[in-house]
Amino acid sequence: MSADAAADEVFAVLKSLHPQNAQDFIVDTQEGLLKRLDGILIVFQLILGGVGGLSLLVGGIGIMNIMLVSVTERTREIGIRKAVGAKRGDILLQFVTESMTVSGVGGLIGVGFGYGVSKLVGIVAGENLPTFVPPWAAFLGFGFAVAIGMFFGIYPAFRAAKLDPIDALRFE
Repeated sequence: MSADAAADEVFAVLKSLHPQNAQDFIVDTQEGLLKRLDGILIVFQLILGGVGGLSLLVGGIGIMNIMLVSVTERTREIGIRKAVGAKRGDILLQFVTESMTVSGVGGLIGVGFGYGVSKLVGIVAGENLPTFVPPWAAFLGFGFAVAIGMFFGIYPAFRAAKLDPIDALRFE
């Protein structure tokens, strides 16, 4: 006999024994509970994914703003580099690399923090809630951080590379 058939039979017996209270009880199987739990977990994952995506967007905009300020503050340096022969690609590479480095360091800090929280939960919960951080997750987190830095660092790098050396040297 299947679990659903057994649950239906139990419900029929309870309903026959308590006809006026039939609406006060339910009979469910573990499969039914697991289906509802799976639905809740999917919604939870979508919400967390949305929060994570929003955090990446905000972080990327923050990196872009930092790099724009860096380009503005270093306008004379860019002008000097261009005056002594640096090409647009050299300036572009310098600022994209700087942006990726800033976000990569942030990614390393985030991965380290996540690993630490996982270890702390494992220590506090003990055997009741074992924790494990797969290496691919750490590499993926770090890779996303560097990719966000590269993506959001391209615009400031293009602005730096487009600067005219004469105007950059006059900038105060």
